[in-house]
Amino acid sequence: MSVALSVLDLVPIREGGTVREAIGQATALAKVADDAGYARFWVAEHHAMDGIAGGAAAVVLAAIGHATSKIRIGSGGIMLPNHNPFVIAEQFGTLDALFPGRIDLGLGRAPGADGRIATAFRKNLAQAAEHFPQDVLELRALLTGEPELALKATPGHGADVEMWMLGSSLFGAQLAAQLGLPYAFASHFAPDHLDAALELYRRNFEPSQALAQPHVMAAMTVIAADTDAEAQLLASSLEQSFVRLRTGNPGKLPPPVEDYRDTLPAPARAMLEHIGQARAVGSPETVRSAIDAFTQRTGADEIIVSGATFDPAARSRSLALTMEAVQG
Repeated sequence: MSVALSVLDLVPIREGGTVREAIGQATALAKVADDAGYARFWVAEHHAMDGIAGGAAAVVLAAIGHATSKIRIGSGGIMLPNHNPFVIAEQFGTLDALFPGRIDLGLGRAPGADGRIATAFRKNLAQAAEHFPQDVLELRALLTGEPELALKATPGHGADVEMWMLGSSLFGAQLAAQLGLPYAFASHFAPDHLDAALELYRRNFEPSQALAQPHVMAAMTVIAADTDAEAQLLASSLEQSFVRLRTGNPGKLPPPVEDYRDTLPAPARAMLEHIGQARAVGSPETVRSAIDAFTQRTGADEIIVSGATFDPAARSRSLALTMEAVQG
């Protein structure tokens, strides 16, 4: 397969672990991805979640940048309604100054938390979401200088930052097409609109100075191990976290549980099966087959792999096995 592989990491905090440990583990994982030949390493902005340490995404990326040398690093994504575009231009302009030619800025429209974050941010997030397209244009102008704005962001103005549009619905696909931006779809947790969104994006794409033709990245949950059984056991930590999140009881990443799915009621099992449309969990052969089938279905130019494990060493080995499987 010719598809490129990238990594999405949520900087998970394990049960019994700390924020400091989570950031150190994410940094070590990025070094593994860099050495293995992954194209990008992205972290995502989430807020007020006990099990995720990546809320200050730009700060985490600075640590990751110093630990790596070749891999592109960036946000998957920055939830722009939470922020002022000028501040994001300064943050990612700073990252570009530190790690020139390696910075991606993926932008999303969701708040990345429940409604209480609006009060904490002193913002009307519903109104800010409505202004999202205008804020994206302003942020792009602050970085590129086109059009020239009266106030320049320093750092930021003229920075070599690759902007991406993120999405899990048709809205992001349409906006990415109109602005001529690369598009990343969150199919690892929201697969319902994947095919329709990619078709809309490709059909309506308008070339821009940044991108001459459509470019798609699709997300998959990927956990590779020596055997299918071992990988399924490792994946049970992530499955527990997802079920807890969807049932209103989120928390830190738990240890794996043997035969976890067998302990669940039918609705919870059905939920996991549904999101499993973009899943590759198993031996290298199993993972290769699943990624190949998903790539053929979507025509994706890149696959970004997500999937936390309780043991950080298992995630590092998973990345190495996945790259070996896809390349060979």
